[in-house]
Amino acid sequence: MTFYFRAEKERMQRKRIAEMTKGIGKPKVGGEFELVDQEGRRFTSEDMTGKYALIYFGFTHCPDICPEELDKMAGMIDRVKERAGKVLRPIVISCDPARDTPAVMKKYLEEFHPDMIGLTGTWDQIKATCKAYRVYFSTPPDVKPGQDYLVDHSIYFYLMGKISSLDAMSNP
Repeated sequence: MTFYFRAEKERMQRKRIAEMTKGIGKPKVGGEFELVDQEGRRFTSEDMTGKYALIYFGFTHCPDICPEELDKMAGMIDRVKERAGKVLRPIVISCDPARDTPAVMKKYLEEFHPDMIGLTGTWDQIKATCKAYRVYFSTPPDVKPGQDYLVDHSIYFYLMGKISSLDAMSNP
């Protein structure tokens, strides 16, 4: 009898562990957000449905990494368009809403690819969006107005499916 109860207890424990880790295999990345595009129009996570979305988080005052990554993104956009048509919605989300206004995003992204959609918002909106996508970002504390600074952030591309779920993630 003791053996049976011990075996049953172990079986139930394995079942609880399996239930707790059920999400393995499908990353919990992405979610609802509301930001503003480079034209000043409202852009939400709903606007990503129907096409694949290639998403990058960066900032316009980045001296080296972001421009290199956006060049890579421009190449990806062209290759996908060449092979599959216009099935990809390339999105760049700012990690520096204090400096990256819609007008700044528009001028900056013109240097990389005309299809890129730049998104920005309030600090709270950007923080919530970064949290949903598991993006780390940090601005230095006590920055004085007009003072130059760098934003430390994750460097990933997210390829989201047609229904805004994570299809693939790469770290170049």
